[in-house]
Amino acid sequence: MSIEGELYRPLGLNRPARRRLPRLPAASSLVLTAVSAVLLWGSAETALHSDTSRRFIDVLARTDGIAEPARKMATKAPVVAAPLAQRSAGPTIIGPDSATGVVTFRVEEPHDYRQSPAVAYLPDTDLIEDSPYGPLPVRAADGRRPFDVYRGASSGQPSTRIAIVVGGLGISQTGSMDAVEQLPAGVTLGFSPAGNSLDRWMQAARRAGHELLIQVPLEPFGYPAVNPGETTLTVKDAAAGDFASLFASLGKITNYVGVMNYMGARFTGDQSAMAPFIAELGRRGLMYLDDGSSMRSLGKDTAIADGVPSAAANIVLDETRDPAAIRRQLDMLEKVARAQGSAIGVASAFDQSIATIAAWIAPAQKRGIEIVPVSALAYDPEVR
Repeated sequence: MSIEGELYRPLGLNRPARRRLPRLPAASSLVLTAVSAVLLWGSAETALHSDTSRRFIDVLARTDGIAEPARKMATKAPVVAAPLAQRSAGPTIIGPDSATGVVTFRVEEPHDYRQSPAVAYLPDTDLIEDSPYGPLPVRAADGRRPFDVYRGASSGQPSTRIAIVVGGLGISQTGSMDAVEQLPAGVTLGFSPAGNSLDRWMQAARRAGHELLIQVPLEPFGYPAVNPGETTLTVKDAAAGDFASLFASLGKITNYVGVMNYMGARFTGDQSAMAPFIAELGRRGLMYLDDGSSMRSLGKDTAIADGVPSAAANIVLDETRDPAAIRRQLDMLEKVARAQGSAIGVASAFDQSIATIAAWIAPAQKRGIEIVPVSALAYDPEVR
């Protein structure tokens, strides 16, 4: 045979015939098609949405062998019903329909309840309870929480993640402006209820893409000689269910995802105070961030036990205001994050802290670190 003939000879004609596998019954093929569609659709949606709120997708496995998603929003339940994230488990077979032969699989699709960035500086009226203390955060009638609506965005992709929370906004006008303008959107900002022009700074921070917390003064050891502020919540008041001081702090601004303690070593170590305090935050749809200043704190464990979103800081970044010391703490924060996948650092809105953190973040991102809002690292027991 010529070389030219050999080149144009079809390949594989001299191979032995393959055994043909038996065809699956039509019903089994139909189910496999539907399940494949469910898994593929779920994988795509998981990649696109990092938030863990839920809505339903009905995947229809039709007799022609084609599976297609039919999106249906879940019926929203009142606040007394189960939270949005717990309303269904899937996939669940709903069909088949005897008339059409359609088999329906219902699965849960992650859904993002975040505010649009265009209106992130405006409070959601469904999440506000009018009170003598000002607008207090509350769950919406459909179950949405301030934690769901006001949380900041993150990629949701596998990475080493660090959350940095800078508190004390509102105390210094210059410090507040520097924090909003110099720190990237991934940094969470904590507002002091003792600050000034809080609503103006809240709006500026939200327009810049920041997630917010409100710092609540809690009773320290040595109180009242050691006094965090006029709205300090004491162990005695919390144990008695008197949250007037808490409400006075919460009503100062809006659009925050949760509460961060300010001082409070005695309070956070007392279960009789922490249990009702955390329960009140959960009732209002807020997360709790423990600043990590007290080794005795029961905050995170109490929150988890009570079904409240929570997190705890790993490192205080600016115990001293020396920029070199702050950089060392940031480097230590990165080591912790690389060892366990994520880490949380807290700092105050001092000039040195803001400048050092801002200068550290860009090189850290080039090293593969993602700076995320603190809500992205919170454990949320409502999500199953």
